[in-house]
Amino acid sequence: MVQKKTRLDFLEMKKKGDQATWITAYDFPTASFAEKAGIDMILVGDSLGMVVLGYQGTIPVTMDDCISHCQAVRRGAPNTFCIGDLPFLSYQISYEEAVRNAGRFLKEADMDAVKLEGGLRVCPQIKAIADAGILVMGHIGLTPQSSGQLGGFKAQGRDAASARELIKDALAIQEAGAYALLLEAIPPELTTFIAKKLTIPVYGIGAGGPCDGQLLICGDMLGLFQAFTPKFVKKYANVAEIETNAFKEYIKDVKTGAFPADEHCYHILKGKEEEFYEMLKEFM
Repeated sequence: MVQKKTRLDFLEMKKKGDQATWITAYDFPTASFAEKAGIDMILVGDSLGMVVLGYQGTIPVTMDDCISHCQAVRRGAPNTFCIGDLPFLSYQISYEEAVRNAGRFLKEADMDAVKLEGGLRVCPQIKAIADAGILVMGHIGLTPQSSGQLGGFKAQGRDAASARELIKDALAIQEAGAYALLLEAIPPELTTFIAKKLTIPVYGIGAGGPCDGQLLICGDMLGLFQAFTPKFVKKYANVAEIETNAFKEYIKDVKTGAFPADEHCYHILKGKEEEFYEMLKEFM
């Protein structure tokens, strides 16, 4: 049986330079495959809004959406460290609501930690959640929930002024009590600096290699999500093509009568044929 990692394991991995691997997952089968492969962590991201539910972004995703998908992921990966993603307006309104919603991930979905987006402005929420005894991960750089303020899904920290603000955010998030930090779509030079500066693990998605581990969206890396592919994604499969071709073959087989064949059918019990056909005569 796989031994679930803990916060202390991830700290030790940072000290040793052992890269942590994690992906998003939103359902039982994907989570079970990831655990079988030996993934270190799974994030049940609010990206499920686009990847699974077909929204244009993450804003419509609700707490109930997230809890439901977290429950499915936990059933699929009982021995993997799993993180629930706090959706839009689940933590911004008040510190009390932030703690309550963070707690739902643990009480209702058996998550090990939660993640939320934002820097200095959400540090009071991070502190409140951490003070409640809940592991909380920060997330800065490209933050999809506030992409409107950023002018779209654009890389961040590419000049001195914006990089300075991200460093301030990172330091404040660590000081507020976060156990780890995710950097999204920033230059690797800035990632290197932040990862060395912070004592907590610093992970990246589209932030280059010099950090403590990498995250990818499962729909991107598996070729399931077709709307767009971020620059930082490496596709390890094209499941969309495989599924589409399978559906085409199925349609062809049904139309031509090739499916179902005899081996796909259940036949009358042996020795019961005569009785069966006599019964049919009653309805003729």
